[in-house]
Amino acid sequence: MSYRRELEKYRDLDEDEILRALTEEELRTLENELDELDPDNALLPAGLRQKDQTTKAPTGPFKREELLDHLEKQAKEFKDREDLVPYTGEKRGKVWVPKQKPMDPVLESVTLEPELEEALANASDAELCDIAAILGMHTLMSNQQYYQALGSSSIVNKEGLNSVIKPTQYKPVPDEEPNSTDVEETLERIKNNDPKLEEVNLNNIRNIPIPTLKAYAEALKENSYVKKFSIVGTRSNDPVAYALAEMLKVNKVLKTLNVESNFISGAGILRLVEALPYNTSLVELKIDNQSQPLGNKVEMEIVNMLEKNATLLKFGYHFTQQGPRLRASNAMMNNNDLVFCIGARPAASPRLWVPHLQELSLSTPPLPGGLSTAQGWSPSAPWAPCLVE
Repeated sequence: MSYRRELEKYRDLDEDEILRALTEEELRTLENELDELDPDNALLPAGLRQKDQTTKAPTGPFKREELLDHLEKQAKEFKDREDLVPYTGEKRGKVWVPKQKPMDPVLESVTLEPELEEALANASDAELCDIAAILGMHTLMSNQQYYQALGSSSIVNKEGLNSVIKPTQYKPVPDEEPNSTDVEETLERIKNNDPKLEEVNLNNIRNIPIPTLKAYAEALKENSYVKKFSIVGTRSNDPVAYALAEMLKVNKVLKTLNVESNFISGAGILRLVEALPYNTSLVELKIDNQSQPLGNKVEMEIVNMLEKNATLLKFGYHFTQQGPRLRASNAMMNNNDLVFCIGARPAASPRLWVPHLQELSLSTPPLPGGLSTAQGWSPSAPWAPCLVE
C-alpha cells in the first residue's frame, strides 16, 4: 500500500508542461531512452539493432590505402614483448632413431618359381595394383581402384598402389531456376475465377508481402477452379495461416495445400487443422519444417483433429513423439481404406454400407446393424468397416 501511495502524487502531473520545460539536449536524451531497440535480434541487420550515437564529425573522406598504411606502420612501431628465455637454437636430448621392425620368418621362407620372381621384379606399380585386385587384396587400394581393375581387361590403374586417393569427380548440378510466377497477375486470375488456372505455385518467392498472401486466401474463398495452392518458403506467418484457415471453411474445391518451410507458429498450425472439419474437399495438407517446433501439446491437438476427419488422405508433418505419429498414421490409413471401399463397390451391388464421414473415428467407430466385435471386427482394427450386400 505504501508503494501505491507514493504513486498517487504523480497522478495530477501535467506531462505536456514537463516536456515544454525540457531543453533540446534533454529531449534528445529522452528520445534515445524511449527508442525501441533490440540488440539481441539476429534477424535485424547490425546497423538497425541500435541507434547511431556518433556525434564526432568526420575528419575527411574514407581512404582505404592510407588507412592500411597507417595500421601497418603502427604495428611495426609497436615493440614486441621480450621472451623470458632467449632462443639460441641449441638442440637438447637424444636424436630419435626409428626402430627396425623384425622380418617375418614366414615371409623370408617363401620362395617362388624363377619365372614368377623375374615377372614380379620387373612389374610396374600399375601391374602390381591390378594383380592385387585380382587376388582380392582390396585393403591395398581404394574401392574405385579395386572395382576398376576387376571390371576391365586392360590396366586402368596407372598410378599404382602408393598413389594418393583422389575423390570421385561428380557432375556439377546447376542451381534451380527461380520461380517465374507473376504474383499480381496470378492473384487477378484467381479473383476473376479463371477456369484454366488449377494450380498456384508461389514456392520460394521471398518478397511477397503478407497482405498479398492474405489477399490470395480471400480470393480463394470465391474461386471454383484452383485445386492446388503452395506457398513453400514464402516467409508466411500466423496472420497468413489464420486467413487460410478461414478460407478452408468456405472453399469446396481446393484439394492440396502446402505451407511448409515458413514462420508459422503452433497457434497458426492449430487454426489450420481446426478448419478441416468444415472442409470436405481437401485431401492433402503439408505443414512440416516451420521455423520453430510446434510442441507436444500442439501435436496432440493436431492428432485429435485428424482422428475426427475422414476426407484428408495425406498429412505432411514429422511428429517428434511416437504416440501422436502412430495415431496420425492410423487415421490416414482409415481415410484411405474408406476411399478404397467406396471406389471398389461392384456394379451389381445393390447396397454399399459405409460409416458417415462425420462419425468415423478411431475411438468409437460406428457399427452397422447386426455387426458386433464378436463377429470378427474390433474398434482397434486399422481399417474402416465396409459391407456389401
